This record gives sequence, C-alpha cells and structure tokens, in this order.
Amino acid sequence: MKGRPNIHQDEELVRKAQQLFWERGYSATSLSDLSKATGAGAGSLYNTFKGGKKELFRRSLQQRREALHAFERDVENSDNPVALLKAFFLGIADADTEAHLRGCIVANTVVEMTFVDRELEAEAMQLLQDTEALYTTIIRDAQKKGTIKSRQPADVLGKYLITFWCGINSLRRIYPDRDILKQQIALQLQMID
Repeated sequence: MKGRPNIHQDEELVRKAQQLFWERGYSATSLSDLSKATGAGAGSLYNTFKGGKKELFRRSLQQRREALHAFERDVENSDNPVALLKAFFLGIADADTEAHLRGCIVANTVVEMTFVDRELEAEAMQLLQDTEALYTTIIRDAQKKGTIKSRQPADVLGKYLITFWCGINSLRRIYPDRDILKQQIALQLQMID
C-alpha cells in the first residue's frame, strides 16, 4: 500500500488492526505487528493516524461504538426488543472457537488498561455504560408494557446484563462449547423474563 490511504482504506486498516488488538491486546501489539497485519508501512500508519498506535486503537473501539449504534437502530425498528436482546446473547454460543477465545475487545480493554492507560480504560468503560443504558431502556419499556415480569428495577437489570456480558466473555474462553454456553446464557436470561 503506497501513499496515504483514502477513507475506505483507513476503515479497512482499522478493521485489520482491530482484529490484532482483539487477539493480542493493546500492550502486546507492536507497530511492526500492525504494519504487517494491515499491509501499511509504519510511516503510512503514522501519517494516517497521527496519534500512532493509541489513535488506531481508539478507532478500533469506535468501530465497536458504531456496532452499538447499529444495534440501537435494530431495537428502534423491532416489534420485540427483548427478543432481539435475548437473541443477541444466545447468538454468542454459535460463534466459532476463535471468537470465543477473543472474547469482547471492550471488556478486554477495561481489564487490560486498568492501572495502565486511564484514557483508554475510560473510553472502554463508557462504551459498556452506554450499552448498559440501552439495555436499561429496553427493559424499562418492556416492564411498562408488561412483557417482562421481573420487579427488579430496570437499571439494576441493565447492570446485571453488563455483568453477565463481561462474565460470559470469560466463560466462553473456559467452555467454548455451544451447548454449555446456550445452557448458561438461557439460565442468565431468565432474569429478564
């Protein structure tokens, strides 16, 4: 890849870098690794991402935020947001072993960046908190409609789902087995029946 990449190429660079960060984490990924994975020279990466590796990592997290926004749009267009939410969690079990071993780049970042980089930790935490807010809204609306019978406050259940999300991303590494994961996910989702 010669010269400065265009916007489409920038997005592709971020996707390739994200895969590497997702597998190795921020600290264990070198500029040389990123250059090899993206096919862009170190100079080209620095010209494109002025903040270097950290900016490229931030852009990787931003792509996860964009995925959250896409899910929000799906929720807005859904006749049954709770079923959509449950399907999302149950779908985790169907991922391949590699995806299970990677877990969640956002949850991984919170753990990795604690005591290392407060800014990156805060960005990842904010993304999880924004996800929690979406879950809370879905639950609150369903409780008002009577489609969720749980009397737990919606914000408590929203936090519960984020706790579950972080936990399932560890469990799937221990048991990357579809049947075990489906069973455990279904059990946890009973909280929002």
